[in-house]
Amino acid sequence: MRRSKVKNIFISHYHKDDANVQQLKKRLRNIGYDVRNSSVDSTKYQNIKPSTKFIQRHLSRCVRWSGTFICLIGEKTHSRPWVNYEINQAHKFGKKIVGIYKHGCSDNVELPKALKKYSNSIIGWNSLDKLGNVLDGKPIYESPSSTPESPIYSITRVHC
Repeated sequence: MRRSKVKNIFISHYHKDDANVQQLKKRLRNIGYDVRNSSVDSTKYQNIKPSTKFIQRHLSRCVRWSGTFICLIGEKTHSRPWVNYEINQAHKFGKKIVGIYKHGCSDNVELPKALKKYSNSIIGWNSLDKLGNVLDGKPIYESPSSTPESPIYSITRVHC
C-alpha cells in the first residue's frame, strides 16, 4: 500500500548502529513515506566537538521539530546517555515515542530506562511494516516475538 505522506521523525540510536538507521529510512520510503529525519546520522555528521550545552540545545530543537520519535533498540542503546536525554525530551514535548528493535535484538537487549517509562509502542524489526500505522497515530504493542499484546506501561500525560 503506497501512502505518500511526509513525516518528520527523529531516530534516536547508538552511533555504531547508523547502517540500521539508513535501512529504516529506506524501508519507510519503500512503504510510501517521505521521511524527514532530524537526528544526527552519517548523512549529517560533522567532525567537530561541540559543547554539552550546544548538543542539548540542538537535540532539543530537533526532537521538538519531529512528529514521531523513534528509538532504534540495539545491544548498547540502553547505555547511551544521549539516547535517554533524547527520549526525555520527546516525552517533555508530548511526542509519540516508538521503539524498534534492531534485527535479532528483540530477545536479548535491555531497553533504555526512559523508553521503558515513556514508550507508546515497541515493535520488532520484522514488523517494521506496522511503523506506518504508528506514524499515522495508531499505537501497536508487540512482545519480542512480534505477537500483539497489551501495553506494558500505563502512561498518563497531563498538560498544564
